[in-house]
Amino acid sequence: MTKPLTKGERTGQAIMDAAYSFFVEQGFHATSMRQIAQRAGIALSGIYNHFSSKEQIFDQVLLEKHPYHQVLEILQSAPGDTVDAFIHNAARTMATELGRRPDFLKLAFIEISEFKGVHAPRLYKNILPQFIPLVQRFKDTQSQLRNLPPQTILLSFIGMFFSYYLATFIINPDSPIVPEPGDLEYYLDIFLHGILKPEAS
Repeated sequence: MTKPLTKGERTGQAIMDAAYSFFVEQGFHATSMRQIAQRAGIALSGIYNHFSSKEQIFDQVLLEKHPYHQVLEILQSAPGDTVDAFIHNAARTMATELGRRPDFLKLAFIEISEFKGVHAPRLYKNILPQFIPLVQRFKDTQSQLRNLPPQTILLSFIGMFFSYYLATFIINPDSPIVPEPGDLEYYLDIFLHGILKPEAS
């Protein structure tokens, strides 16, 4: 049974929820502590009982709301007895689920554009240990995977997926990202097999 939140914990969560909504609406620097307090329903001074600065709020928002949580959950639960099947199932699910949440992409942009990626090393350290078992899952049973570092496989897959996600968002920023038949398949085929034709044997 989940333990009920204390009053202080509920207030802290209200602050983070308010901050998150403002960050994705207008960016970090354009958001004021006063705006966050008003939306959270507390006095401005009340924020400082929970967070020392707006930067600390963003740190916590990023760790809690970053799309890597959804990405890892999808990867860990994706079916598939082969690498090919697993990659296709995971990518399709990711495209559908994350496509409904353009705020995820906006949060990632804030981290890159306004913070120059300073939080990336900490996020990466959180992600990699949880990704390694997925790679090991196939290395233990099959020889399909090349002998590459797990972090290289992780970064390549995420880079491939978000290049698709970003391109789709740029083309139609006001609509949910829904995979078009064939579009995602091209990205997956390039990820798995490259762009060059196999040499004739």
